[in-house]
Amino acid sequence: MNGLVTGETSIRDAAEVEDFARRCFGGGPGDRLGIELEFLVFDLGSPARQVPLDRVAAALPPLPGGSRVTFEPGGQLELSGPAGPLPEAVARVAADVDAARGALREAGLALAGAGLDPVRPARRQLRLPRYDAMAAFFGSPYGPLMMCSTASVQVNVDLGERPEARWERAHLLGPVLTAAFANSPLLEGGPCGWMSGRQVVWERLDPTRTAPVPLRGDPVAAWRDYLLDARVMLVREEDGDGERCRPVGDGSSLRDWLAASRAAPARPASVVPPRPAPGSPGPSYGSPPRPTASAASPASSPAPSYAGRGLPARPPTLADLAYHATTVFPPVRPRGWLEIRYLDAQHPAWWPVCAAVTHALVTDDQAADAALAAAEPYAGSWARAARHGLADPGLRAAADACFRAALAALPRLGAPPALVRRTEAFADRYVTPGRSPAEDLLDLFGVTAPAGRAAEPERSLAAWLAGEEGWTYAA
Repeated sequence: MNGLVTGETSIRDAAEVEDFARRCFGGGPGDRLGIELEFLVFDLGSPARQVPLDRVAAALPPLPGGSRVTFEPGGQLELSGPAGPLPEAVARVAADVDAARGALREAGLALAGAGLDPVRPARRQLRLPRYDAMAAFFGSPYGPLMMCSTASVQVNVDLGERPEARWERAHLLGPVLTAAFANSPLLEGGPCGWMSGRQVVWERLDPTRTAPVPLRGDPVAAWRDYLLDARVMLVREEDGDGERCRPVGDGSSLRDWLAASRAAPARPASVVPPRPAPGSPGPSYGSPPRPTASAASPASSPAPSYAGRGLPARPPTLADLAYHATTVFPPVRPRGWLEIRYLDAQHPAWWPVCAAVTHALVTDDQAADAALAAAEPYAGSWARAARHGLADPGLRAAADACFRAALAALPRLGAPPALVRRTEAFADRYVTPGRSPAEDLLDLFGVTAPAGRAAEPERSLAAWLAGEEGWTYAA
């Protein structure tokens, strides 16, 4: 899946933003799957302690499936697999997860799948210009939590011959799939009040950049307006020491920047040339998870002295626009393919199910028709899904219909019998009884009521890690 390439030409009006938005939907036909997995990493001997990123990197072996290895600001490990047909994409990432998990275990470390760190407070390890600016822009408490304590399964799909259909499906299915794979109920050893606390953290960051893109007739126009109305997070500048990312602290949107550039003559400014994109495929949520001060304060550096400055006195460039698009995080984002971003990280046994079901329901027309008939009544019910998961009877019934449709489609998409059986096992364990994966964590940590807390969170965490052995693809 190819990234969008832009230059430093100034843009003057919304028509040029629309041209960029149109290219985001221009990836061409195809049915490939791309999988990006984020994992929390724990020390098996001291699971409540942070694991230095360098220790994780040193323990990782060469990965046989070709996944790209990166780290999130808090040290979360991310594996981004090559895009390909469903069976190949899952097999290659599964081989890499197995290799990484085995090597890390020999080093006394464990990969764990949960959407929100259940015990440790947020602490940032990566000190890069982008992350410094992001931390200053978002502030506490949700900036540190998002950057340092969340993990996800991201499913990337080709846009196909009818991009608008896949765009609509990915959105309409969102609340049901969020509920089915909700797996982030804990924060600092106790319940956060949501089955998907991660989803709430993301939404609470900045609704101009994390709310869903409105569904209306023309997805290009909707994406154009979303980009225009999102606040500008940062501008990249060059100084004597190289690249600097300066946060924009006055609330200005890209639309404001365009209007200001038309109203005043531009002054020259140094900008950083664009980087190629990687080659892989607000509703109100009510009361969000409430971290204690220890979860919020250690993760971000004090805001730089320039944190309150506004937009530069020059027109935005195509490079600025392309970078701006990487700083907005709606649940579904077009980039020449669709990034489906609303899924919590999963136990190593279950992430293939998450990827396969999502891919099947978005790309297979027959499965999509059956799934949407059940899911469409819950379109926009993101808060309901994040709060209750599959304990909500309506969402459970919709998820049951979606899984039935996906199971019928998987053989048509070339899924091997092992993956079909694994999907059936997930449905039997969670969907049929109306139980999201989050409830496993609540049970393991001894949480029996919303106000409950694990009596011994470190022992509970050790027991959880002992059960985090994953699934071998050939099983």
